[in-house]
Amino acid sequence: MFFIDTIETEGLGNRSYLAGGAHTAVVVDPPRDIDRVLAAAAVRGVRISHVAETHVHNDYVSGGLDLARLTGAVYLVPAQARVAFARTPVADGETVEVDEGVTLRAMATPGHTPHHTSYVLQEQGAVVAVFTGGSLLIGSVGRPDLVEPRLTEALARAQHASAHRLAAELPDETPVLPTHGFGSFCSSSQSEGDATTIGKEKGGNDALVKDVDSFVAGLLAGLEDVPTYYAHMGPANARGPAPVDLTEPAPADAADIAGRLAAGEWVVDLRNRIAFAEGHLAGSFNFEAEGKIATYLAWMIPWGKPVTLLAESPAQLAAARRELARVGIDRPAAAATGGPRDWMPEGATPRSFPRATFAELAAHDPYPDVVLDVRRDSERAKGWIKGSAHIPIHQLHRRLAEVPPGTVWVHCAGGMRAGIAASLLDAAGRDVVAVDDSFDAATDAGLPLTTTTGTGTGAGH
Repeated sequence: MFFIDTIETEGLGNRSYLAGGAHTAVVVDPPRDIDRVLAAAAVRGVRISHVAETHVHNDYVSGGLDLARLTGAVYLVPAQARVAFARTPVADGETVEVDEGVTLRAMATPGHTPHHTSYVLQEQGAVVAVFTGGSLLIGSVGRPDLVEPRLTEALARAQHASAHRLAAELPDETPVLPTHGFGSFCSSSQSEGDATTIGKEKGGNDALVKDVDSFVAGLLAGLEDVPTYYAHMGPANARGPAPVDLTEPAPADAADIAGRLAAGEWVVDLRNRIAFAEGHLAGSFNFEAEGKIATYLAWMIPWGKPVTLLAESPAQLAAARRELARVGIDRPAAAATGGPRDWMPEGATPRSFPRATFAELAAHDPYPDVVLDVRRDSERAKGWIKGSAHIPIHQLHRRLAEVPPGTVWVHCAGGMRAGIAASLLDAAGRDVVAVDDSFDAATDAGLPLTTTTGTGTGAGH
């Protein structure tokens, strides 16, 4: 009897899979921290015989090469992928035996990348699931603009064709198991729901209900900025990533931290945004360990710049180091645990700034001179506070000089990104108020909202 286990990487919005039979298994699109995969195999009592990549990933460092080396597994990589390491190239239609009666069949599904390959899991010849990587997702498809701008439209058309191939060749009841779409920016839009089948996708996925021209036009119109660190992920995966390094970073005391700040290094406080607002080390930035730290820190920090991590506990520090290693930010330059008074010279006073709700923003007298919206373009298009400035969070560190003078009331959709933005502004010496509230509350607060259509004052079209 076959099995499929899902290995979640929630911070990046991705999934990997362990699938097989009684004795051996395949791992599809493994994360870099392969100890989680090995633990899942140990629980099942199976040997990892194969590791399969659906494509050369652009949003995280793969653990596939390291996992194959460690376990002796056959490393399956799409034949057309240009990589610099030894692997077993797999082409459309080829089948490998994973366990007795359990096979994996490669199906070319270009679109997310030119070489993208899905894998059909079969038991005794019957289709039981399909691993679609960045091809057909839950209600969406993988974005086609991560390889090369000149290829984007052609890859978007290929996504449409690949989705139709999957729908035509697989039974409606086939579970669709994608790698992306659970918060990953590799998805052209975010998934609604946790599971799907070929039949469900036929009824609602734009790639399967729209003609190719309408689908491509809509897909390309909806694409947003690509996280800057993606530019480093594909090349790293094509070269062959080094094994993950989760050894302890050098401990930092107050003097060392002060020196690193003075040298222009990034000192990142991992505590939650409430604790940070109440008291923090001057000059430090706040990226919550419980938030999407890998995505937003990797997106914003100049690539290769040393980073020192400040955490309230060793466990928080270890979790953050693991998250960052998944996107190639290996071993922090230094780290410290405790609280602000442990990280600053004796006698120094922690900095702080206020937090507020949208109701408090609306009631503030006089109304603030500067309201800064740090949501993405697509979010703002659905409705924004009249008169507010707009700089997406991933651009703010480069555009601080554009923020108008005065106390800045900064908001996002829920509070996490506003906390990051407030820390950047505070470190730059600005007076700031972090609006830690759901944007839905802006309407209830009576704030005047505008939409791209210029009609109404609601939060959406």
